[in-house]
Amino acid sequence: MPFNLDKFVASPSVEELDSLKKSEIVKVAKHYGIEFQPLMRKDEIKRYVLEYLVDESILPSTVLETAITVPTDNTFELKRLEIEMNKEIRLKEMEREREREEREREMQMQKEKEEREMQMQMQREKEASDPKIGLDTGGFDVSKHVKFVPKFQEDNVEKFFNHFEKLGEQLKWPRDKWSILIQSNFTGKAQEVYSSLSIEDSMDYDKVKKAILQAYELVPEAYRQKFRKYRKADTQTYVEFAYQKERHFDRWCASKKVSTFDTLRQLMLVEEFKRCVNDDIKTHLEEY
Repeated sequence: MPFNLDKFVASPSVEELDSLKKSEIVKVAKHYGIEFQPLMRKDEIKRYVLEYLVDESILPSTVLETAITVPTDNTFELKRLEIEMNKEIRLKEMEREREREEREREMQMQKEKEEREMQMQMQREKEASDPKIGLDTGGFDVSKHVKFVPKFQEDNVEKFFNHFEKLGEQLKWPRDKWSILIQSNFTGKAQEVYSSLSIEDSMDYDKVKKAILQAYELVPEAYRQKFRKYRKADTQTYVEFAYQKERHFDRWCASKKVSTFDTLRQLMLVEEFKRCVNDDIKTHLEEY
């Protein structure tokens, strides 16, 4: 039979109170405005309710003599609460420190971006005053070739760079102009990374490519899943499929710094172990 708070309040008794669950005793305590800690045991809250009912002359004082005696030494419980509180304080402090470092990093990146934009603006003004500056000694005009640069793909950065490099070779673009051409189509994180590079590094295509690939680096688990779940498309040849499968495997191994047979053996054994255990244990092993 479901608990009826109004019925209990109308005619409270020790017998009925004894039969209540903790959640139901909590409702009774809240009804009477009795203060208690949510982490208290059922018997402790029940004792508070009985003492209140006796103080209000709703029940006779004799009920306290037969009621369950609640230990008055709550040292262990208070210590546990203290540990939990200290843990929460430490977590909040760590979060504030992380936010502070993030703000400082963003401010530094913004400062470097503004400095770079200022330098680029000065360069554009210089080029505007002397059209020959935009050309190299071989007469290569960057502005006429920018339209051929492929659209940047944040979800497939490697494919973008491969496509760009093929075009660069086919159209015979001077390699020292590649960084200027490719930056014109950067968006999102790639644009931020490029803006944070020094003037010297931003003119080096290989350094630009390396910095952006690192920025979009996936976690090892994502590489593992790509390798395991990759399936042959109907439009692919078996050679193309094998090549892509191999690339996914290589990226997974590289992300886990696999360079010897022993490290590869360890990688395979750990994956197999995770596959054989339940989800609770697997969760604790994900950062292995």
